[in-house]
Amino acid sequence: MNLVLVRNGVACELTAGGQARRLLPQALAEALGWTLFATGDAVTNQLLEAARTRITSPKPTDWQDALEKLWDAFERLKTLEPGSNKKAQADALLNRVAPPGSKLREMLGEEAQALTAIGNTFRIRHSETTQELLTAPEQADYLFARMFAFVRLILKTTGRGG
Repeated sequence: MNLVLVRNGVACELTAGGQARRLLPQALAEALGWTLFATGDAVTNQLLEAARTRITSPKPTDWQDALEKLWDAFERLKTLEPGSNKKAQADALLNRVAPPGSKLREMLGEEAQALTAIGNTFRIRHSETTQELLTAPEQADYLFARMFAFVRLILKTTGRGG
């Protein structure tokens, strides 16, 4: 059956259990397969696992849900450091990833802001009429890979999995 799917240009495969699974770009598939989620927060772990599972679904609605779950996990990660001020917590988190004042730390702060803006601009975290829809699986894959790489870096460098 998988040969028939390939011949017809369908980017899915059937698993041994008979489930359809979408074929992802190789680099993303490998990263998803080896990542562990041990954030210390059960809800964040559940969001990350749901994102990982849903991005491999053959259904486009599940890809949208995967992006939403990943962006929600990113927002929760920002609040896992001690304190009650989200901005200060997010800064403390990024300071654990790269030394404060370094070019890398500056770039990570800019990337966090850019990812937040992406989540608010596209129909990822919000559903207002002003949010732009993603129209192709490649767009969802790109945004998922970009956010997942950032989240994975945070997880690995702060001892929360990865």
